[in-house]
Amino acid sequence: MGDGIIEGRNAVIEALRAGVNIDKVFIAKGETDSTLRHIASTARAAGCVVSESDRRKLDAMSLTKAHQGVIAFAAQTEYAQVSDILELADKNGEAPLIIMCDQISDPHNLGAIIRTCEAAGAHGVIITKHNSAGVTATVAKASSGAVYHTLIARVTNLTSTIKELKKAGLWIYGAETENAKPLWEADLTGPMALVIGSEGMGISKLVSENCDFHVSIPMFGKISSLNASVSAAILVYEAVRQRGC
Repeated sequence: MGDGIIEGRNAVIEALRAGVNIDKVFIAKGETDSTLRHIASTARAAGCVVSESDRRKLDAMSLTKAHQGVIAFAAQTEYAQVSDILELADKNGEAPLIIMCDQISDPHNLGAIIRTCEAAGAHGVIITKHNSAGVTATVAKASSGAVYHTLIARVTNLTSTIKELKKAGLWIYGAETENAKPLWEADLTGPMALVIGSEGMGISKLVSENCDFHVSIPMFGKISSLNASVSAAILVYEAVRQRGC
């Protein structure tokens, strides 16, 4: 998935836990840190090649510039299909809970959204191929490795995907700041997909028009909006609360 580079301790640990096909792991030479030793031993046990490298080499390989002494190279992995996400919900006997990201271009925001979705037990995340961050090393690190435990589908057209989800029986909720029902007044217990827009533009007009409902997070201070990943976390956990999980 993405560029195949996994950086940072949590991201590499979670990739190993998830059984990601890792070709090679580079560990900072001379480190006696117990976490790095654990990563090395776990990687070797999984059949990965483990190589000690000086930090200058790791710095040169790093895309995030925050590798924490470990970089892994994984075989390329395909994105999931939207149908895979729906099948997971059906297999678990649960009403689908899906997060759709409309032009979330900040990889740190996307990583944080994926991390929240995995922690909350959402069934998957849908992102777009254009004007959006893909699953890269930066996203994987920002998610603390949650990308390796989460079904992530990448679609060409979000509006068409919304129509497909509606046919599958899902209600579509758009997160808006104006002309929307406060989230605690909305019924989030049924099969649903929640659309989160970019911080600068919010949800695009056509996507918004295709939502069944619009929900907002009431703001009581002087700041009129929240970070996209924070908004996603609040809305997802309200859905989880309503479902009695």
